[in-house]
Amino acid sequence: MPEPWRTGVFTRIEQETANTRRFWIQIPEVEEFCFKPGQFVTLDLPIHEMKNKRWRSYSIASAPDGNIIELVIVLLEGGAGTHYLFHHVQVGTEVLLRGPQGVFTLPQEIDRDLFFICTGTGIAPFRSMLHYIKRHQLPHQQIYLIFGTRTQQDILYYEEMKQLTQEIPGFHYIPTLSREQWEGRTGYVHAVYEELAADRRPAHFYLCGWRAMINEARQRIAQMGYERSYIHFELFD
Repeated sequence: MPEPWRTGVFTRIEQETANTRRFWIQIPEVEEFCFKPGQFVTLDLPIHEMKNKRWRSYSIASAPDGNIIELVIVLLEGGAGTHYLFHHVQVGTEVLLRGPQGVFTLPQEIDRDLFFICTGTGIAPFRSMLHYIKRHQLPHQQIYLIFGTRTQQDILYYEEMKQLTQEIPGFHYIPTLSREQWEGRTGYVHAVYEELAADRRPAHFYLCGWRAMINEARQRIAQMGYERSYIHFELFD
């Protein structure tokens, strides 16, 4: 059975970067909005007469904790959904939502290294997973978050991720910039995971972001010798 539509209320909105905002939504009719880290919700936005043209799905960026969830959303040029969210939604605005949905979730047992590879707001499900691992002290191997974006101004959750490297044993945070020189990694995410996994260590690869990055990563990781069952992905269209 699909999850029912519920009414949510925007309780907080913060600007994260020039074109990205964090939105907190409370679902008052439940005490606990239960989901697995990595899942998403679908919002029904008043932007079209046809239902399926009103629906927009976003990965949950927060770990399960009560009845409030966080979404991190980038303003898309020409995007009706994000235009509504950025220009019409304010604290107190109600929204219909359905979820949780999706199977982009952690393995039952984290007995291999985890490579979280993302671009832009594709960091959302991995932020949820990392906070869940920390909160529940889940046994795990090495974890690598490889976050690709253009410039330092575009990095999401930078200070928070640096702090998590101190709080989660074996967690490595590797932001990678494609359009700017800085003290960290430059170029594209592919070179980073190819270098780190050159020894063909046992690993799960989780990919989240734009289709072009994911398609290239799936091909490259398979060429490295990893079975497709260890390559998990969530597409942004």
